[in-house]
Amino acid sequence: MKARAIMVLGCTSGAGKSWLATALCRWYHRRGFDVAPFKAQNMSNHARVVALEGGGTGEIGSAQYFQALAAGVEPGAGMNPVLLKPEAGGRAQVVVNGRVDPALGAMPWRERGSHLWPIAREALDALGARHGLLVIEGAGSPAEINLAAEDYVNTRTAVHAAAACLLVADIDPGGAFAHLYGTHALMDARVRSQLRGFVLNRFRGDPALLAPGPGQLVALTGVPVIGVVPHVRDHGLPEEDAVPRNAHEPPQVVVIACPHASNLDEFESLRRAGIRVAFATDRATVANARWLVLPGSKHTLADLAWLRSTGLDEAVRAHARAGLPLLGICGGMQLLGERIEDPQGIEGGLPASEPGLALLPLRTRFEADKLLVKTRARFGMLHGAWAALTGVEADGYEIRLGRSTPGQGDFRDQDEGDIDSVLRRTGDTAPIGWQQQSVLGVYLHGLFENPAVVAALFGVTPEPLEAVFDRLADTLDGAFAPGVLDALADPGR
Repeated sequence: MKARAIMVLGCTSGAGKSWLATALCRWYHRRGFDVAPFKAQNMSNHARVVALEGGGTGEIGSAQYFQALAAGVEPGAGMNPVLLKPEAGGRAQVVVNGRVDPALGAMPWRERGSHLWPIAREALDALGARHGLLVIEGAGSPAEINLAAEDYVNTRTAVHAAAACLLVADIDPGGAFAHLYGTHALMDARVRSQLRGFVLNRFRGDPALLAPGPGQLVALTGVPVIGVVPHVRDHGLPEEDAVPRNAHEPPQVVVIACPHASNLDEFESLRRAGIRVAFATDRATVANARWLVLPGSKHTLADLAWLRSTGLDEAVRAHARAGLPLLGICGGMQLLGERIEDPQGIEGGLPASEPGLALLPLRTRFEADKLLVKTRARFGMLHGAWAALTGVEADGYEIRLGRSTPGQGDFRDQDEGDIDSVLRRTGDTAPIGWQQQSVLGVYLHGLFENPAVVAALFGVTPEPLEAVFDRLADTLDGAFAPGVLDALADPGR
């Protein structure tokens, strides 16, 4: 592998690995490095569609997608060769080089590593042959000693790439020095020898107050604290695999965070436009929503059962009866339909057919082949709160097993009205979006990442991603001493 590699390891999940890796990608890109991101295995239901080298399309974790954009390169499947997408019942769909691998998905967890590491290693070598510098993100912690034998995401990747490793701790909740010391002590000795520095993330206040902690830590471990990253609120990057934090102010848009909600990262663009977004699981927040969204779902039938068990199904129906704007995206649209059919048991292992919320006269049937499409679409004639989208073009992506068609349902909870096909792909007559009264359903993910859509509905536009990436890189300029990051990428520079 010709590329030099820098690897971001974390003491814990949520320490800020994805954030720092994205910032490093932009920082090195601005310095003129030919840089690309890599993560051997990601576990997330936030995914993006990418073009595959041999033709067709695949999917990778959203974090590596955004890291590639920050690095100024085209996102590709080799940047995240293994993606685990959690499903109900402790299962996970296994995506290898962009495509679902059912055989690996059915394999016991501890047996997968020996099959997945060669795949990840090949992708790492290929990426390293094409670029001069790789920014590699680890997963979880490299000190999970119960998983050490299977840890190819941290240990084997770090050793194979001969990466200059950084270890990141989130100092905000406390205990960061203990986390760094303990992780250093328990990690594989080979990776320990490759550690070049500790990074304290999300620090509030004057870094001088950290003394004598960094000095004591280097005396114990021999590893210096080379970076102190400030606590950056509203930095503009979506959360990698968690429900985003809510603002304290009353929300303008409420997204129902079902247990298997997916692609919640696509709503970060609304935050960048200054729109207050809340991710809700309670009826009170949903009942007070002005704009209500049902997002994508990795297990639509399980989320449907959850909506009914919590009473949120009635809250959604009440919102529609009040004539307030209600949006369903992909799985969320399927939930709004009259019936969901899974004759092959693709989602839960057993055939199923369940009535939906009956707010759109659509029937959805799951198929074995996953549809992965990068989509450009145009809205037709809409009415009511959605009328401003009439004629607007939008780019996005589709990741789905479901196929939806208009059906004949009993809509006793609504006034009479016909369903309208309101969204079609460019050059395609088949609809991928429908409206009935105040309810809009679309198969297009990434709708709000189009400035024209946000401007039409809310009168504002999101901050461009390029500005977000540059701000992250600017943050690193103040967090690391001059020359430190250059030396990691090129010791002779």
